[in-house]
Amino acid sequence: MVVFLLTEIMIFSKITVTFSWSIPKKGDAAGTEDIQEVKYVQERTERPVLALMYDFDCTLSPRDMQEYGFIPELGMDPQDFWAECVKVTKENKMDQILSYMYLMVRLSRGKILLNRQTLVEMGKDVVLFPGVETWFSRINAYAEKEGLQPEHYIISSGLKEIIEGTPIAHEFKEIYAASFVYDEAGVPVWPAMALNYTSKTQFMFRINKGVLDVTENRELNEYMPEERRRVPFTNMIYIGDGYTDVPCMRLIKSYGGHSIAVFQENRKTADSLILQGRANFAAKADYREGGELEQMVFAVIDKVAAENRISRMNLEAKDRAVQQEKPRTEGTPEKPDGKGAKGAKRRVLEGQVSLFSTGE
Repeated sequence: MVVFLLTEIMIFSKITVTFSWSIPKKGDAAGTEDIQEVKYVQERTERPVLALMYDFDCTLSPRDMQEYGFIPELGMDPQDFWAECVKVTKENKMDQILSYMYLMVRLSRGKILLNRQTLVEMGKDVVLFPGVETWFSRINAYAEKEGLQPEHYIISSGLKEIIEGTPIAHEFKEIYAASFVYDEAGVPVWPAMALNYTSKTQFMFRINKGVLDVTENRELNEYMPEERRRVPFTNMIYIGDGYTDVPCMRLIKSYGGHSIAVFQENRKTADSLILQGRANFAAKADYREGGELEQMVFAVIDKVAAENRISRMNLEAKDRAVQQEKPRTEGTPEKPDGKGAKGAKRRVLEGQVSLFSTGE
């Protein structure tokens, strides 16, 4: 008996596929002459996942996070700190994120106590844009009403420790940001993670594939068929404020997701991102209820939910069509019209049918 099996499971607006076939070896019921199997299996949830990803500085907060607690405690002007950062970057040909992390450690010596706890405490001083603190509950309620499972992520070049001290830290499934390695006294001694504008895209693929552990690289880089990926790019929204977000914006937009450029007063940069094809929308960084930004995100949620419903309807139509498939006799030669075992296998691979056999 030649058996072909294709099961389709709707998940995250995609179809998870398990395809296998085998031909028993003649005279040996236990053996097989030919076994081929391809299984695409992934953890299922009842709702498709909607991933909302945010930069932090100048996206959820009006200024760079170091300017609220750390730099004032040094007694420096923010412009002087960032100018020194640029100088160190150029003199040492350093990554600019590593430069500011290095300066934080160097300049704090003998002036302020810098450890993990003090950095977390600095998060309490960070100012957020209007409406940010209630934003997540409103987005969650709307997405859930539309049958989606919302998840929020930070992808930022800022410090993870400071973000963890903000009142919104608990809203995020993961916070991907720069961080330090600490010695036994809790003092930073080395960068553990540094995210610049290009390396931030790595974390979009982590979310896409469901490989959220930053220490897991093999699975992240292994080939993974689209139907196995936990969050399709079409189910993603990225919100950022400027050119440092361009790689993320461009990546998500090119894969069918949506990027939003936010601005404070001057919208020139945001509009240029629209005209250059980097962002889908531009809106003022006002997260209050009923605002333009909220309406944009609601519209994207409507689209994602509608596409998921359409996919489910398509799957149901396929399932109904399967019921009309009749078993075929064993050994039926391939026919010109594509019927028979080979034609059946081809139709499975092309997604024309879901389940059939070629007889007993």
